[in-house]
Amino acid sequence: MAEPTVPARTEPAQSESDRTEPAPPVADGRAEDSARAGFLGRLGWGRAPALVLVDALAAYSTPGSPLYLAEGPRVVAAMAELLRAARAGGRPVFWPTVRYPRGAVDAPLFFAKVPALAAFVAGSPLGAFCEGLQPAAGEAVVEKRYASAFFGTDLASSLVQAGVDTVVLAGFSTSGCVRASALDALQHGFRPLVVAEAVADRDPATQEQNLFDLQAKYADVIGLGEALSGLLGEGAGSGARREAS
Repeated sequence: MAEPTVPARTEPAQSESDRTEPAPPVADGRAEDSARAGFLGRLGWGRAPALVLVDALAAYSTPGSPLYLAEGPRVVAAMAELLRAARAGGRPVFWPTVRYPRGAVDAPLFFAKVPALAAFVAGSPLGAFCEGLQPAAGEAVVEKRYASAFFGTDLASSLVQAGVDTVVLAGFSTSGCVRASALDALQHGFRPLVVAEAVADRDPATQEQNLFDLQAKYADVIGLGEALSGLLGEGAGSGARREAS
């Protein structure tokens, strides 16, 4: 099937006070080297953001789960803040969620590579949404089989239909499904903004390196405060105007 055509984006007008610096990169010389090479640019906010909560599932926040992340509960709390802001600001919310039928026949190689994906076979309690994070009426649950929220799904066309030009990304995990979704968002013509406090990985080194690499090449890594303001149409995200009700 042909990829959906994404309409041209209108660049938002931003004052100097609206331009918020991205999350600080590592301080070991990589930032300076990358900047000299032409990386670490900033995309900024468009005019119509949506919140995309990637795999906000109990497997990452439940002690004893093979996919449990030490930072999982903190990230769940940050996602809950983003969710409240998106709903208050009238922003679309999407819930890309990895799910497999019994037997996992829809993604045999990915499933073979990562046996822990058994947590997401139909009927597993670890495949349920995290406590406090539940889709509301009108919010789309996008079932996926692989890492990217875009691969093999209708997320891109749904975003286009909703008039979205910016995706605020949060969820699990940074080096896996979040990174893959951010890259595909960019390749589909959306501005990907990854919220640093609302993503996590298995260890600090993996988290830090992936956030740095995302910021260098594929997305803006932003702080929770900027994300909340942008979803509400205030402050740093003032290019994203709240629609009149």
